[in-house]
Amino acid sequence: MIRRENLLAGWVVVVSLSAIMTGVTHWSSKPTKSALSFAYQREGGDNQISQTLAIRNTNKESVVPVLAFTALDQNGDPLPRVHVRTVYGSDSGRLVVSYGSDFDILRFSGAGEHQVYDVRVTVRRLVAAKSRASTHPVTVRELNGAGRAVSRFTRFTAVRMTNIDPYPVTMRVAYLVYDQPTEGETQQAVSVTPIGGLVVVPGGGSTVVKVTGAAASAVARYSGGPAVSVKAYSSQ
Repeated sequence: MIRRENLLAGWVVVVSLSAIMTGVTHWSSKPTKSALSFAYQREGGDNQISQTLAIRNTNKESVVPVLAFTALDQNGDPLPRVHVRTVYGSDSGRLVVSYGSDFDILRFSGAGEHQVYDVRVTVRRLVAAKSRASTHPVTVRELNGAGRAVSRFTRFTAVRMTNIDPYPVTMRVAYLVYDQPTEGETQQAVSVTPIGGLVVVPGGGSTVVKVTGAAASAVARYSGGPAVSVKAYSSQ
């Protein structure tokens, strides 16, 4: 086994070759909440997702946060009747955040949901992830019954997830449907349906996940619609 020691911010991290190849790491320091910072982006621009939360993690390791949110209006005042949820699960310990930067997508409901201009984020809990999050985005391709790539706007029966990192990553994938907001309002995901469950995508390889159950029903219902996407995210 090859061992390598690096000095990071005053403490020593021991990384083995097996950790690099398996994605499982053991760190000598617990992650700190203060190493997380956040930036909310209300508008995503053309063909970009709106209501995103950028997460900056300087812990030198992948972490699993549990976040709480307070919706704020354009003056920075709280909107107490607005309930904030997430798509990827940074509010429930489902999202694995990589070292460096990652993101989640926010959903608002309740009186004043269209008046949200920012959010206040509180880190309720933070633990080290069981394995590394993907360094590069895991790509998702929709497939028909013959295994051929098709548009996400059509009816598809499976998705192929491809990981270019050299180690396996644990992922979830979801089918998102977006609303059609009026002028001045932000677009948000109104339906989020998991496709399959927790999936391991091998390093430098691909995994195919069948679209069944509620996911198949959602695809059948919304295929041909104007605003859908299929998103993969690191999880555990």
